[in-house]
Amino acid sequence: MTVLNHHRVGAGEPLVLVHGIGSRWQVWEPIIDALAESYDVIAVDLPGFADSAPLATTTVDTLTDALAEFLAAQGIERPHLVGNSMGGLIVLNLGARGLARSVTAFSPIAFWDNAGRVWCQRSLGISRMLARRLKPALPTILGTAAGRTVFLSLVFGKAWSVSTEVAVDTAHGAADAPGFAAALASFTEAKLPEVGGLAGIPVTIAWGDRDILLTYRTQSRRARAQLPNAEHVTLHGSGHTPFYDDPAACARVVLDTVGK
Repeated sequence: MTVLNHHRVGAGEPLVLVHGIGSRWQVWEPIIDALAESYDVIAVDLPGFADSAPLATTTVDTLTDALAEFLAAQGIERPHLVGNSMGGLIVLNLGARGLARSVTAFSPIAFWDNAGRVWCQRSLGISRMLARRLKPALPTILGTAAGRTVFLSLVFGKAWSVSTEVAVDTAHGAADAPGFAAALASFTEAKLPEVGGLAGIPVTIAWGDRDILLTYRTQSRRARAQLPNAEHVTLHGSGHTPFYDDPAACARVVLDTVGK
């Protein structure tokens, strides 16, 4: 049985939050309270990230299976699913299997061309390498707005505005995750699911127009073409992980989707 560290709060229909590569459940903190006013919110640490033990083999597919097993073991049937980046593809996969009431994906992976995928993998790999090498100095580097902007603009659209604590925790999350390298390598084989169960449920794809990791202009356009029946939302002024850039808009996107 898959056991995942998770944070659970609120009451109502279950709503599961799934982070991206190198991240942790706390990335959702800016919007959890707003969601928990109406829903039973479960924010998970995926296997091999933050406080969840790694899998023997870590790929996007095995992470998807592990999350499905965790939800079944918890008795959580057809929750609303919300994911970011790698987590965005995971929730789309689960939705296609018929395991979701709705799906909201923020900047999901796999809407890239080959060059876009390579850029993503190389950028994240280099960022992790730097975080590991510079780990003792990270509190000092990320203690300035300039340092946060230089080091975290792949993640946040307004990196200068996040706190030093959030910045350091973000960098440590990538540096310390045992599942990072294998999950990143698996992006090469990651594919969008057949529409399947997505056809009969509300689906929203949201993209920050400052996303430079999974470039907004090209990849959001592919998402619109490949999922024409989904709702597509642009988050103006937000980056790849938009919850600190514009928490009110992100919460609204989720609530609008689950309320349909």
